[in-house]
Amino acid sequence: MCGRGGKGGGLVSTGIAIKRVYDAPEKMDGFRVLVDRVWPRGMNKEKAAVDLWMKEIGPSTELRKWFGHDPARWDEFRARYRDELAAKRDLLDELRAHAEKGQLTLVYSARDEAHNQAVVIREVMEG
Repeated sequence: MCGRGGKGGGLVSTGIAIKRVYDAPEKMDGFRVLVDRVWPRGMNKEKAAVDLWMKEIGPSTELRKWFGHDPARWDEFRARYRDELAAKRDLLDELRAHAEKGQLTLVYSARDEAHNQAVVIREVMEG
């Protein structure tokens, strides 16, 4: 079951949360991992408050540019990104290890909270 978590928003589900990097970090975020291939605009390391920047797990530049955060392309993006993630099992295993230790928050910069790579990563990790 998913719900809204904390003042800054972010979707929470079974120990893996997703949250915009622009939302204020909270203690309840636990271990924060930035899953964007490109560093977020206007954000410095202190403000981002991420424990790890796992840029390699982000969608390929080609896929990211094709998607352009267009909700009409969401289903196709999810399918293509899942294919990319299948080749990144080591990175997913690293994320799972962090989640087993405690709360894990996947941090992203997209404006759309429902259509971004963190949503897909969490789906893959949980299912």
